[in-house]
Amino acid sequence: MIFFRERCRLLALPLALVMLFVSMPLSTVKAGLVTTEQVIQDNGSPGDREKVARFLQQEAVREQMAALGVDPSEVDARVAALSDQEISQLAGRIDELPAGQGGDVGLLVGVLLIIFIVLLITDLIGLTNVFSFVKRNQ
Repeated sequence: MIFFRERCRLLALPLALVMLFVSMPLSTVKAGLVTTEQVIQDNGSPGDREKVARFLQQEAVREQMAALGVDPSEVDARVAALSDQEISQLAGRIDELPAGQGGDVGLLVGVLLIIFIVLLITDLIGLTNVFSFVKRNQ
């Protein structure tokens, strides 16, 4: 019990200092008026609608929509009904999407590599006997 009390006294001051530093604000907040022009500019650039429209007008996109049974005129009507914020999010995602199907090959190679490493490790440990080139000391 005496040992515990001595250790508590030693830890009390550093823990109090840590709690003080954690509870302190890191930066100050500045408030100000927001004008209508700033709100309109922050909702998205005017080119976002054109960017989404150009993406949807591509032949490969139109063919994929037709293959999925989607009417292109219905897509145009739904895109026109989207809010500025939704258009801005959609335009941002267009740049992030992969072009082509190269991501599937990379994923397949990664999975095969992980499986090979796991089997190699289990073979070295002696749990399996998959690879003949692994020599274990018996």
